[in-house]
Amino acid sequence: MNFKDKRVLITGSSRGIGQAAAIAFAARGAKVVVHYHRNQAAGQQTFDSLKGQEHLLLQADISDAKAVKSLFQSIQTQLGGIDIVVNNAGIFDPHPIDEVSYEHWQQSWSQTLATNLIGAANVCYCATELMIPNGGGRIINVSSRGAFRGEPEFPAYGASKAGMNAMSQSLAKKLGKHNIGVYAIAPGFVATDMAQPTLDGPDGNSIKKQSPLGRVAKPEEVAHAILFYASEAALFMTGGILDVNGASYLRS
Repeated sequence: MNFKDKRVLITGSSRGIGQAAAIAFAARGAKVVVHYHRNQAAGQQTFDSLKGQEHLLLQADISDAKAVKSLFQSIQTQLGGIDIVVNNAGIFDPHPIDEVSYEHWQQSWSQTLATNLIGAANVCYCATELMIPNGGGRIINVSSRGAFRGEPEFPAYGASKAGMNAMSQSLAKKLGKHNIGVYAIAPGFVATDMAQPTLDGPDGNSIKKQSPLGRVAKPEEVAHAILFYASEAALFMTGGILDVNGASYLRS
């Protein structure tokens, strides 16, 4: 796949899936906007690893609507628009209902939805503002198998990803007339920095055995799925939700 001169924003691309996607797009000729929230050093590391030129490194708190607007204003000023957006930024905070305080419960729901769903929705809105005058584009939202199987320790996370799936399909129906394809990718466990403590812990082996392949996904494998949805070949798959979980969870 060739993405030469395509302008690509990947939120949360300082590490993990976002970092792998940034590297993959840059290797195929794209101009990549590396986004980070707090970890500037990790964002800079990703930025420095990219092939090619004209990439950007930008900071924003996705849960802040004004910060999202400012992020896209910077992209418009420096790149003249955007062609592909990957909504990858997200948070994952444990809050089992029978173990946490009411205050912790409220805080987890508020923060998780603000970033994973409302923040992602604001990114979609601002991206669409730039894509429609430009003749179209692609929006790929990174969801989770947790949207389907449930997340008993992280219910707000599961709900946010279920909402993201519904949002993706709603926007796919609305934006098709503008030549904008909207998709969701639903990974299972991925070997990222965020997941590594869990994978190295006492539940690590049982998590890996959830897949008949006996392992979890590599970030690069999820990145390949993102690249496919971003390609011209996938436009008629708009509204699709692609599972990347190694058959660890099969939905009908």
